[in-house]
Amino acid sequence: MTSRSPLVNRLAIVIGAIVLTAIVSMATTLAVSNSIEGNATAINLAGSLRMGAFQLVARSASENQPDTPLAINSRHLAEYEAKLINPNIIRSLPRTEDHPLAREYRDIKALWSTLLRPALERHEAGTPITADMITAVEQYTDQVDRLVTMLEQRTEARIDLLHLIQIISMIFSVLIVLALLLDLKNRILRPLHKLVTIATAVGEQDFSQKANLKGADELAQLGLAFDQMTSELALTYYELESRARQKTEELEVSHSALQVMHSASRGLFANHDLCSGAIPMLQELEQLLGIGPIRLFLHDKESSEPVEAITTATPKRPFYCRDHHCNACLVTPEVYDEMPLENNDGRRLLLPIRTPGHLLGTLEVWYPAEQGLPDTSRRLLETLTDQLATAIFLEKQITEEQQLTLAEERTVIARELHDSLAQSLSYLKMQVTRLRRLNIDGEQKPIHDDILDELSMGLNSAYRQLRELLATFRLKLDTPDLATALSKTIDEFSERLGRKVALEYNLPHQTLSPNEEIHTLQIIREGLANAVKHADATDISVHVLFESPQVRACIRDNGKGLPGGDQPVNHYGLIIMQDRARTLGGTVRVKNRDEGGVEVALTFVPKSRNLIPTETSTA
Repeated sequence: MTSRSPLVNRLAIVIGAIVLTAIVSMATTLAVSNSIEGNATAINLAGSLRMGAFQLVARSASENQPDTPLAINSRHLAEYEAKLINPNIIRSLPRTEDHPLAREYRDIKALWSTLLRPALERHEAGTPITADMITAVEQYTDQVDRLVTMLEQRTEARIDLLHLIQIISMIFSVLIVLALLLDLKNRILRPLHKLVTIATAVGEQDFSQKANLKGADELAQLGLAFDQMTSELALTYYELESRARQKTEELEVSHSALQVMHSASRGLFANHDLCSGAIPMLQELEQLLGIGPIRLFLHDKESSEPVEAITTATPKRPFYCRDHHCNACLVTPEVYDEMPLENNDGRRLLLPIRTPGHLLGTLEVWYPAEQGLPDTSRRLLETLTDQLATAIFLEKQITEEQQLTLAEERTVIARELHDSLAQSLSYLKMQVTRLRRLNIDGEQKPIHDDILDELSMGLNSAYRQLRELLATFRLKLDTPDLATALSKTIDEFSERLGRKVALEYNLPHQTLSPNEEIHTLQIIREGLANAVKHADATDISVHVLFESPQVRACIRDNGKGLPGGDQPVNHYGLIIMQDRARTLGGTVRVKNRDEGGVEVALTFVPKSRNLIPTETSTA
């Protein structure tokens, strides 16, 4: 089973090389030592052959035993020959026949067999040594000396070879160790130092350090993993830092927006006016959140379409504007065209403005499509809708309370007039009737009759005016707005006329106060009543128009017109209408139309909290 770890493989190779070197060194040492085993004995034996040769020559010259001279000499020769063929000498010789040492040994044996031994055997004991024998001995000993020298040289060579092998093994071992140390330094120590440096840098939030290790071993793979880890950590850290910075910015924006809404909510609830209270706050929110424009639509259960109440940006003055000195929502067309609208790559968010059980309106928020709307901004806008819902609900409640208070005051006045002045006038009318029944005669009768006629006419006029006042005071605007009340009034007079009375109405939402709505409605009712009762008209139309900065209400018919072509004198209904118009700060004009019929025209400027001046200012 092979290892898949390059680092372990390298260590195994190095250890194997060291072990192999040791084995080779020991094996060669053992082989060399085995090869020179017995060489010392062989050298000693070979050296003793020289002395033995001289001893044999010396004995052959000195021994003189006539009885058995040859036997003694043969024993010495056999002993010497046994030394010559000693196994220790033979083992020290190479196994190859052509080796110089083997040839030298064969030459020695040949000299012994052919020269020295025959010479010794032929020499008579006790006789002097001949020159031939001396020459043979010297020649033989020279050969033996060469054999000893060769044996010594061969042994020394083997010892030198053993030294060389030991030195080579030592050098090779040192090189392997040095290579191992160098490899450990390059492949382990340096990578480990780099990895430790990277780990320390990562601990200090420095992700720029890279290992860049080459190779395929474990440390290179670990370095690659460290590089990937630092890159991912850097990306994650930068993402987290970016998110934290983004969240911090969002929290700062949210904090600023909450401060804006908190400071603006006071004015919003104190002024009870959406336009002046909400637009500055909404515009600051637009700048903080990078959104806009923002529009507010109010819902009316009597209307099928929502009514725009405020906007933060428009190139033209809104139709419902009450204060033409206020340019808060007006922007240039260039600025308006750059806003994130539907045709400008913008997205729209619709948020309901509601209280429990009631949908009061809708907040329309435009924001850039490429940026989106963060969750914090959406939550802020939802908080804003809660504030606007409270403000709108309070405004409607205050309006309803004003209407109720006004109706109650008028009811009280009507009751007091009915219980006091109406009864007094009725009593006076009865007294005038009693005076007429007295039948006063004489020369003063015409004067008395004129006085009674004037009293009767004055009482009737006063009583008629009182009844109209009572009808006015008892009139309650119990409908949600003037448009609904007018619709019901049109239906009422259409039934009395026998055909449909036309109605044109374009007043913005909450243009008139409750008092203005009641007076306007009563003037229109009076004009319709006159047209139905006195004009013999077949076509009646009512127009209630907003002609900035004033409101214009017209009642037109195609009847017989006014006698004399001018306003009738002492017409108490017209007098009351003029009184109501003066109360509104406007005028009522009654005139004949060129195409026939009468036109009753009411014009006045609404006295709302932000009075619209006659001369409007430009954006």
